[in-house]
Order: sequence, then structure tokens, then C-alpha cells
Amino acid sequence: MEKVTRMASERPVVIFSKSSCCMCHTIKTLFCDFGVNPAVHELDEIPGGRELEQALSRLGCSPSVPAVFIGGELVGGANQVMSLHLNRSLIPMLKQVGALWV
Repeated sequence: MEKVTRMASERPVVIFSKSSCCMCHTIKTLFCDFGVNPAVHELDEIPGGRELEQALSRLGCSPSVPAVFIGGELVGGANQVMSLHLNRSLIPMLKQVGALWV
């Protein structure tokens, strides 16, 4: 859990993902299209990824990926991120944490 917290606060936007997950790809693309450069941790490609995935599940991420942190705080998965985007809350949130300057 401590490792997830540390990793989640290393950049304004942090995404825990799996390289084979289509929803993860969609969320990463969304942020990149905004011009955000998130830290992306592919849990199926890094040592200890399974343990990180279990910690994300304990934090309430269901499914465990994608798990998006903005400003070190857990925003949630694809549904939560898309909801924020559709209600026009995502861009102001990204500006607030310094991930966007537009």
C-alpha cells in the first residue's frame, strides 16, 4: 500500500495499467490527447506488479486497472475518469495539479 501511495504522488497524473487492457489504453490516450504526460505503470511488465494490483484492489479499485491518481489522490478507473470528463470537471482538476497549463 505504501509503495502505491509513493508511486501515485511522483507526478501530477499517475496511471496504473496493464498493457493488454483496452480500457487502460483508452484512458492513457485521453490524457495524452489533452497534452498531459502521465506516469504510467504497466503492472504486467514491472517487478512486483501483482502485489501493486492487489494493493489497488484493497484501495477500492474494481477492476484494479486502470487506476488513475491525480495530484496523488485516487480518482478511480475508466468510468470515474470518463464521468469527470463528460461533466467538464477533469480539465480544471488537471490544471489545478499542474498537469495542464492551457
